Amino acid sequence: MTLTESPRPTAGPDRAGRREWTVLGVLMLPLLLVSMDVSVLYFAIPSIAADLRPGATQQLWILDMYGFVLAGLLVTMGALGDRFGRRRLLLGGAALFGVASGFAAYAHSAGALIGARGLLGVAGACLMPSTLALIRTLFQDPAQRAKAVTLWTTVMASGISLGPVVSGALLEHFWWGSVFLINLPAMLLLLVLGPLLLPESRPAAAGARFDVLSAVLSLVALLPLIHGVKELAKDGWAPVPALGVTFGLLLALVFVRRQKRLAHPMVDLGLVRTPAYGGSLLANLLAMAATVGFAVFLTQYLQSVLGQSPLEAALWSLVPTGGVVVAAPLAAMLAGRADRAYVMAGGFLVAAAGFGWLTTIERATPFWVVLVASALYAAGLVSAMTLANELALGAAPPERAGSATAVLEAGQELGGALGMAVLGSIGAAVYTATMPASAPAGARETLGGALGGSPAVLDAARTAFVDAMAGAAVGAALLALLAAGATLRLLRRRT
Repeated sequence: MTLTESPRPTAGPDRAGRREWTVLGVLMLPLLLVSMDVSVLYFAIPSIAADLRPGATQQLWILDMYGFVLAGLLVTMGALGDRFGRRRLLLGGAALFGVASGFAAYAHSAGALIGARGLLGVAGACLMPSTLALIRTLFQDPAQRAKAVTLWTTVMASGISLGPVVSGALLEHFWWGSVFLINLPAMLLLLVLGPLLLPESRPAAAGARFDVLSAVLSLVALLPLIHGVKELAKDGWAPVPALGVTFGLLLALVFVRRQKRLAHPMVDLGLVRTPAYGGSLLANLLAMAATVGFAVFLTQYLQSVLGQSPLEAALWSLVPTGGVVVAAPLAAMLAGRADRAYVMAGGFLVAAAGFGWLTTIERATPFWVVLVASALYAAGLVSAMTLANELALGAAPPERAGSATAVLEAGQELGGALGMAVLGSIGAAVYTATMPASAPAGARETLGGALGGSPAVLDAARTAFVDAMAGAAVGAALLALLAAGATLRLLRRRT
């Protein structure tokens, strides 16, 4: 080295370099598409119905099959990744996702499309926990890992919001199968670059056998539990979904008892009992309950009260995402300088303030008020979820990161279903109480039942729905406050 040269800075052995950040960028594209597939069919269903002629039940399964299979298999696939390698599972999931997307795009019957959506759910369950678990492997430095998890959470949340917009734009020019074919280039890119860039994880326990019975128990417990809660939220009390919830809970107890007895359990119950991981799991569940439970009302408000087209409503629903993009990195920066429990609790309090603002809305409330309040609650919730994900990932041993992230994501799915049930019940009660007794029976039950009625009935229904939305906002604000209290109680001084 000459006298004019300065010494090159040396990175610590635990700090990620350009290669790791490149890998993260490669992982984000399939994550975006997997999260988009949850909502990408919202605009495509009319075209699919005209082409494939599904029955009412088949149409519901076309929409729901992907999410149900994804939720039911998350824990199993996370454990498989820990046992046999996350890169292997990720690449296998990418290949299956591409093949299933092709099958879905060219399905010639409703049954074939339902089957393809189920395969997409299996592939998505391979991809989602693997991407987050690989972040645990790639980023050993806590500050860098926090940035990576922030990006992961933001991309996942953005994908769900972008799904309807992308499908609406594609259907302006192409047939409904195009919403599936957009998956192929991203999965092909992952299959080409993955073997070159992605590190392979070592098995969690060399020689440990994969417990097939535990995998079956987790699937058979989660599917009826989540499906039953969603059905109760949508249609009210009914014996079949109530039995499904009861059956799922009983099998979940059997699953937990089995994990206690196994030398190499699928789910590390000791990790779940630690405040850092268990508290993060609870915070995520409550955040998703508020997010998903209220999103149903906001979507219907944009279309059925304000009269926006589906594409207009989807575009306007992207506005709150702007608050997420700003707030999530800010929260990660603040968590590096202060106890993250206070930052997370602050995020939940911001969300509670946003929901509190929405409790004051009326028919005459300016639209910008709804958008700003929605941006507030979205920014607060996603910021808190980002920090919860990062804390839970850091608490998990690297060799168990797959199952740890899968349990976290399964908790989010359950939280979303519970949010729909709790906030949906509150909104339905307020709506029914506000509607005039003289209104037709269908109009007294839902806003959709009033859309074909007289102008006076429709006007009363829209007013009642805004009141119901305000009531749901009260419930969401209480959930956010509960999450803030739980965060301070469980996560203070946890690193």
